[in-house]
Amino acid sequence: MRPGEILSMNDALYGMLLASANEVSYAIAESVGKKMGGGFETFIQKMNERCEELGCTGSHWTNANGLHDENHYTTAHDMALIGSAVYQFDKFREVTQTLNYTIPPTNLVNEERVFQQYHQMLYDGTDTFYEPCVGGKTGYTDQALSTLVSYLDNGELQLVSVNLKTHGVHVYPDTKNMAEY
Repeated sequence: MRPGEILSMNDALYGMLLASANEVSYAIAESVGKKMGGGFETFIQKMNERCEELGCTGSHWTNANGLHDENHYTTAHDMALIGSAVYQFDKFREVTQTLNYTIPPTNLVNEERVFQQYHQMLYDGTDTFYEPCVGGKTGYTDQALSTLVSYLDNGELQLVSVNLKTHGVHVYPDTKNMAEY
């Protein structure tokens, strides 16, 4: 996205959760923080407070996009708590299950743009497809390597699977192995 570009919150959520658009994550935090009577830092403070409310004990947030910062960290346990909490929201489930999403032209871009889901376990007909996987969020930084939070539902049991600091495509068989166990 470009500075000054106007998106609906709906389109921004797809940009953040499907395309991992860091600038969109920042803009969402700044916008919501303003509605809370502050700004970006207000949003980050609320992220930390909400994590404590969920029972997280090994997390501290300094940004809204997950990019590396020595003071920005989490644990698999905390991500499972957070994942379980956000998966209760219909909109979150809808976005993280979407394979492709098109945003219309904006005030600064005259063409449609397509965001694609990076979570490979959602693509039927591929080697990594896993039917119980109903959504999730991928991530990557040089320091954290590949990360993946997956939502799994086999009709009888719902699980949140968390993989941190995994090397590339190993994240998918690791997720399947944890789910099968």
